[in-house]
Amino acid sequence: MNLLIRGDHLEVTQALKDYTEKKLSRLEKYFESPPASDVHVTLTAVRGMHGVEVTIPLQGLLLRAQEKSGDMYGSIDTVVDKLERQIRKHKTKVNRKLRQERGMRDLFKVTTDGAGLYEEEDELELVRTKQFALKPMDLEEAILRMNMVGHSFFVFSNAGSNVINVVYKRNDGKYGLIEPAT
Repeated sequence: MNLLIRGDHLEVTQALKDYTEKKLSRLEKYFESPPASDVHVTLTAVRGMHGVEVTIPLQGLLLRAQEKSGDMYGSIDTVVDKLERQIRKHKTKVNRKLRQERGMRDLFKVTTDGAGLYEEEDELELVRTKQFALKPMDLEEAILRMNMVGHSFFVFSNAGSNVINVVYKRNDGKYGLIEPAT
């Protein structure tokens, strides 16, 4: 894999670069051939938090994982674990549901040694459907209601635009708004 490692508010040392390359090389076993595109790795350090973001563009698929913690090496390990899980999950989905589509299956290597090494990933399971009437409200009221019920997001009818919006709480403690494109 061709890694493009860059530091954001951080100088990437040779030791950090070597560690990142070593850990990400674990992912190569899942592919027949290395990804044709560059793998983008961004290492950040802000206020004592060390973040790692990895993006692997593949044909028809984008693998992406990020992690922030107090330890850069721990963040790298966690990101690689997340990417491995994504790859195994997608591989299971492809092998189970898209056997007749040869193109996607060729992205992943079929392993015969240690076939039971990884259990199949759980399928996505919808466990609850909820319906409710949307009362028109402004963004501030939606944020207050979201905080009142203790959720990380809230669906509401925007009184100003009369369309459905979603307000959500971001990891940095601020709020985001999702609006449909017009």
